[in-house]
Amino acid sequence: MGKPYAVTPQGAEKEYTQLVDVFCRWLPERELARQLRQEIDPYVRACVLWVWRAEGEGALPQKYVDFYNAVYSGAGTRPSALYWEMATAAAGSARPAVPAFFRSLEDYDRRHGTGLAQRFVDQLTLVLLLFAGADQVITDGEAGRVNQLTAALMGREEPEDVKAEAKAEAKAEQGEKQAEQQPQPTLEELLAQLDELCGLEKVKQDVKSLINLVKVRELRSKAGLPVPPMSLHMVFLGNPGTGKTTVARLLAQIYRAIGVLPKGQLVEVDRSGLVAGYVGQTALKTQEAVQRALGGVLFVDEAYALVKDGSDFGQEAIEVLLKNMEDHRDELIVIAAGYTGPMERFIHANPGLESRFNKYLFFDDYNGEELFHIFQSMCGKNGYTLSPEGEQQIRRELEELYENRDENFGNARDVRNRFERAVARQADRVAGLEQPTREQLMEILPEDLELPEETEQQKDG
Repeated sequence: MGKPYAVTPQGAEKEYTQLVDVFCRWLPERELARQLRQEIDPYVRACVLWVWRAEGEGALPQKYVDFYNAVYSGAGTRPSALYWEMATAAAGSARPAVPAFFRSLEDYDRRHGTGLAQRFVDQLTLVLLLFAGADQVITDGEAGRVNQLTAALMGREEPEDVKAEAKAEAKAEQGEKQAEQQPQPTLEELLAQLDELCGLEKVKQDVKSLINLVKVRELRSKAGLPVPPMSLHMVFLGNPGTGKTTVARLLAQIYRAIGVLPKGQLVEVDRSGLVAGYVGQTALKTQEAVQRALGGVLFVDEAYALVKDGSDFGQEAIEVLLKNMEDHRDELIVIAAGYTGPMERFIHANPGLESRFNKYLFFDDYNGEELFHIFQSMCGKNGYTLSPEGEQQIRRELEELYENRDENFGNARDVRNRFERAVARQADRVAGLEQPTREQLMEILPEDLELPEETEQQKDG
């Protein structure tokens, strides 16, 4: 349950300043006062962000940011922090360490038998409650974190939830380190995986040309030759199921292998992973996605959905993306993907997009023969075989699927659906056999490949 609390930003600024001034006047040594004034603001700011993080909703109320700026901007007209900067800082904040000036207070207390450290803790509690009440309510989570901060200062045992949080963070860090220590595929192995993909000959050629360009740029740089600026952000154009995500994942690892990216992970998002329901929340959500992708590739699927009519939330996400593409040019590559027509409108929706996305890869639809090879590959990877009659039937069906394709054509996704349906029908058939052989457990027959009855009826109609 939250506790009602009311204070204006202007009142908070006055009270905060007075608290700091009064405490500094208590200090018997000028050096203690100088050290405290030098370190107090950064420490309190870090404490405030961590207390606000207790809300756990991923977005700060605008009142918090107004409050923060009222306290720290002083007489200046320029705000101390913008919304998305504050929200991002709060989301990624950790409990601040005990500051050096507090250790100096404790040392003075030990030498002179005073209680300056405890008086500081009391004053800090008042300050943090001021900030926690910025939205007129102090939640239990915020109050709990204030108590955790003061307990840490006084060297008391940490509450269990702090221990659990620390253990969770340590476990996550350990998982990341273990992942980094796993043997990474070599460039040759990654190129072999690229070559194994069905079809996509033009895409494979374009990717290899891009790799050669990056390699030669590195050689020119080492030789002291001029290297013109180059953007590696890309646009993948094509229908669903044409392998865009698979190629993006391989490309991220290839860039790691040739030293362009430090990690090479792929973070996949769409509009829902970047855009929230309110202005400000979108900036935070987009920034969080960027943070996960740093060191690798951020893959934005159906990116054209960010420029919907009548809403500026998508535009806010685009602006945050553009800023991070500039700020993290050496550790982030963004790949935007989607249908050809809508993606062209997306690129032209913002001048910054046109200048940063200047490389395009076109993913053509798979033809009937390529669709069959994809189906055959799924059989092989999952321990199934096609009977000669089954092979003829699925070849014919997939050729017809390609020839009669429309705007709903799903390429490899349609093939996967047919494969999964065939496996289910084969299981129903084999389950009726008394003692099926290994070959019978693996074989897919024409009756396993038959389309559902309702589809046949639609075709007859």
